[in-house]
Amino acid sequence: MIAHHVETHNGPHSTDELFAFARRAAEQGAPAHEVEEGLWARLLALGRQALGQFFHAQGTGDLGPELAQPDGSTARRLPELHERSYRSVFGDFTLRRTCYGSREGQAIAFVPLDARLQLPESDYSYLLQRWDAALGCETAFARVAATLREILGVKQSVDSLERITRHMAASVGAFRDTRPVPQANEEGELFVLTADGKGIPMRRGPGDPRPKAKRGKGDKANAKRMAIVGAVYSVARHVRTPEEIVAALFRDSRDPGTKPPVRPAPVGKHVWARLSEATDGSLTGPVGEVFGWLKAERARRDQSGAKPVVCVMDGQELLWEGLRGGEPVAGVVEVLDLLHVTPRLWQAAYVFHREGSCEAAAFVRERLRRVLRGEVQGVVMGLRRQGTRANLPAAKATQLRKVCRYLKANASRMRYDDYLAKGYPIASGVIEGACRSYVKDRMERSGMRWTRAGAQAMLDVRSEYLNGDWAAFQAFRLRTETRRLYPNRTLLDGVPWPLAA
Repeated sequence: MIAHHVETHNGPHSTDELFAFARRAAEQGAPAHEVEEGLWARLLALGRQALGQFFHAQGTGDLGPELAQPDGSTARRLPELHERSYRSVFGDFTLRRTCYGSREGQAIAFVPLDARLQLPESDYSYLLQRWDAALGCETAFARVAATLREILGVKQSVDSLERITRHMAASVGAFRDTRPVPQANEEGELFVLTADGKGIPMRRGPGDPRPKAKRGKGDKANAKRMAIVGAVYSVARHVRTPEEIVAALFRDSRDPGTKPPVRPAPVGKHVWARLSEATDGSLTGPVGEVFGWLKAERARRDQSGAKPVVCVMDGQELLWEGLRGGEPVAGVVEVLDLLHVTPRLWQAAYVFHREGSCEAAAFVRERLRRVLRGEVQGVVMGLRRQGTRANLPAAKATQLRKVCRYLKANASRMRYDDYLAKGYPIASGVIEGACRSYVKDRMERSGMRWTRAGAQAMLDVRSEYLNGDWAAFQAFRLRTETRRLYPNRTLLDGVPWPLAA
């Protein structure tokens, strides 16, 4: 029934032989690492024997000359046994199965053994797929193949690992709609939505121009495609004062014996990213998709809509348009990430003072305090007056105008005095961290280049891995795959299964 080959140590293994090996090693004074390696090899061989016996016991799945189908038709037993490969964590097997249909060469109607064992669509076992994908979420596919070959002795190609990820990613969307959410009493007082963009290095496509032999100014070593990364979470209110924020940003020393304030942790943080599909790299589509998901996720977790919603982002207007588009979020509070304001204040400081000087630091400290007190317009007016009085050179005058325009354009999102009093977050550290840990740490490693489909698949699968839903996602995928592959599995209900001797 099963054709297989595996290297063994002195023939078939048993638990008795396993313990006998350990005893002999002790008597011979063998090094612990050699014993460990020998035990592992024997355990794998023992597992292979046991899995082989399991498959042998199942037989071929011969349920007689004919099999009634749910639609009332009858499928006949085909004369030849059909083989399929099964690659497990214990090695490769070849299963020989009885198949039912109209005749050889036509579509097979039903394979009882496949349905009974709930075999996957590909040759790779679900367990091996899960291990492959979990490792692939953290490291390059070539390293995954090398690691599992070292541990299990199973040989896998990079192409196969990429296909597994793409196939697995097809289940993410449906799972996301049914994924368990935190209990209502576990959620924080506020819901936070946030998004940002992160570039992913891409492979050159068939229609893309060849890279230049010599790059000019502004030319990049490789093309990147932008992914829009979104995150949603709830959090408790955290009331602070402008002075506390300034002290934290400037890392002022604390009085002896005082402890830093405990920042409330995000609850149920979930991230997702969508890569641009447009050939021109337009981000309108992915921005709309990501914000559609953020809003739907927030609505799923706060069905009454009673909790305040805060959106913290940088100044990219496309992202703010994405927030306002589609299904609106009533009463959402728009907050400009403070960490995108402070660099502008430093730019303004260097217009008037030497970089790294105490005067520049004092300049920023004072204006940051005023911004946090809600005095944005006054800060802008003061910068403009100071620039006029200083009779700045053209380059510095231009730099100061850019800073003032940025602050004025975002003034409606810089009511920090109100945000701090209400305990709202004012910095988007969550999304900045997500762009780094979710995207950069896996997809921007040295030499990595992605196809669009491969990149999106990794973003989808890795999101569930990082969101803490890995076990639930894998269970969901197995259930849905089984229903899809074996819709007539109920044919086996009540049918005596002929186990092999």
